[in-house]
Amino acid sequence: MKHFFNRIYIWLDNLQSKIAFYPTVFAIIGFFVAFLLIYFEEKGASKQLIEQIPMLVVDNGNTALSILTACITGLISMMVFSFSMVMVLLNQAATNYSPRLLPGLISDKNHQVILGTYLATILYCIFVAVSIQPEGDSNQTPGLSVLIGILFTVICIGAFIYFIHNISQSIQINNILDRIFRQAKTRLNFLLKTEESINQDFPETNDWYEYNSEKSGYFQNLSSDNLLDICREKETQIEILPVKGIFILNGIPLFKSKEKLDEETVKKVLSNFSLARGELVSTNYVLAFKQITEVIVKSMSPGINDPGTALNALDYLSELLALRMQKHDKQFLKSDNEILIKMRSVDFKELLYQVFAPIRAYCKHDIIIVQKLGMLFYYLKSQKSVNPEYYEFLDIEAKNLMGDSKSVIKNKADLEKINAIQKQLNLEF
Repeated sequence: MKHFFNRIYIWLDNLQSKIAFYPTVFAIIGFFVAFLLIYFEEKGASKQLIEQIPMLVVDNGNTALSILTACITGLISMMVFSFSMVMVLLNQAATNYSPRLLPGLISDKNHQVILGTYLATILYCIFVAVSIQPEGDSNQTPGLSVLIGILFTVICIGAFIYFIHNISQSIQINNILDRIFRQAKTRLNFLLKTEESINQDFPETNDWYEYNSEKSGYFQNLSSDNLLDICREKETQIEILPVKGIFILNGIPLFKSKEKLDEETVKKVLSNFSLARGELVSTNYVLAFKQITEVIVKSMSPGINDPGTALNALDYLSELLALRMQKHDKQFLKSDNEILIKMRSVDFKELLYQVFAPIRAYCKHDIIIVQKLGMLFYYLKSQKSVNPEYYEFLDIEAKNLMGDSKSVIKNKADLEKINAIQKQLNLEF
């Protein structure tokens, strides 16, 4: 049973990132609310409402139909406009910044909830309108249902105003970078808390039993609690082989177990791996570094040529790298003070290379960006690190940057700036 609920949880977790998730849920709610109100109308709910507050109740069938028809028409127009604006937002973000930003924008719950509110109200009004008898007397007119439909429409108008405000903010690169930064910072802080009290002693796994993946997809997340339960039940330890965030192909090694596992247990273990076709920063902080790097590279490309955006993105990158320096390259999960699971993450050295290699290629000719990068390295070298080797890796990337910059910058004043940066960083060539 727990295995079944785990599969449902992973499925729902992946489904929430889809743009149609919340609209579908709200539409179903609107459908059932309509039939619930129709049921109450048959019990005389409108008759009682007319006796208490008659000024709020529509007691004419034709008038009620006209009101609901106007609501449905207006809401459809608003929904089409809102959906078009979302598409414009996604297209502009992909063109000006990076296509990798799209999953995060699509999964924005505010846009999904607003579209869902429109759809729920439209369906509600349609089914209430179907139940109205135009030539019926006042007692047959569902006044309560019409009144609630009007209230829902007013809520939709308020949601539309909020939507215009929210989407105008969402398209700004500062807000996009801030959202990516906050999600990655939250994820990193969570991982740091799990590392605090763990003694990183783990046996060698060369002779352990190896098991392969049975499907393909991006390694998004892991149900660690369930895996710990399996480890305790089978009295074994597990090593997760791939790094979270990479694309796992069908048939490649996925994990190792100290003890040999039966087929049913292997399936249970595999069900705790969340493999999807998309990536989200909230489950993989490394994606934030990729996205910010791509924003910097795109902004410095000849077609965009926006160094201001690159400078802003470097500020966010500095703080995230400083936070990453407090994290070990490997992660361990324990239960009852015993380490049962070993996980891998992207090495800090490899992360630095993946971030700064494309930045060097596109920014080495711009002395302002080079100066900003020099300040970034200086700041990171003054930060706390869990591993002294991290400072050596920073020096390697700083040397690569200065060397590439000197190869393309020939202005004497600019070269003096680069030499001053080298001196400040204590770099030896």
